[in-house]
Amino acid sequence: MLRRPAEPVVAFDHTLETLAQDLVDSLYAHKGAIGLAAPQIGVSLRVMVIDMTANTTRDRPRVLVNPVIVAQSRQKSVREGCLSFPDYLANVRRCLRVHFVARDPFGNVVEDHVEGLEAVCVQHELDHLDGVLMIDRVNSLNSDWIRRTNS
Repeated sequence: MLRRPAEPVVAFDHTLETLAQDLVDSLYAHKGAIGLAAPQIGVSLRVMVIDMTANTTRDRPRVLVNPVIVAQSRQKSVREGCLSFPDYLANVRRCLRVHFVARDPFGNVVEDHVEGLEAVCVQHELDHLDGVLMIDRVNSLNSDWIRRTNS
């Protein structure tokens, strides 16, 4: 499931609202997690949740449906983690600013410019929706794929 592109959402209904809540609940079940995509919980739909409340002034998670990046800055090497690979970090290239358009679970248009960690998170979760994993983004497994240590 994680290697296949997810299907676009076409019905903005109670089933989608339930999926959105399942994503939020699953995200909060993992301390320190900031993003999760539907394929990571076994649902092949283009839905993601991002919660940057510890890093921004936003006061609630953002559920993004059918997100598309419409503009982005140049890329820079960043270190990121993933709930699908909990024992590893990776050095990958990401844009530090992105402009995206999506829908919320009720079908309303959501458009935003995000920077820094939030921009990295949007790109990471969008990769999951496209069937791309963090390990696919590393240049070298020897230097860019890092095992976490328990400290």
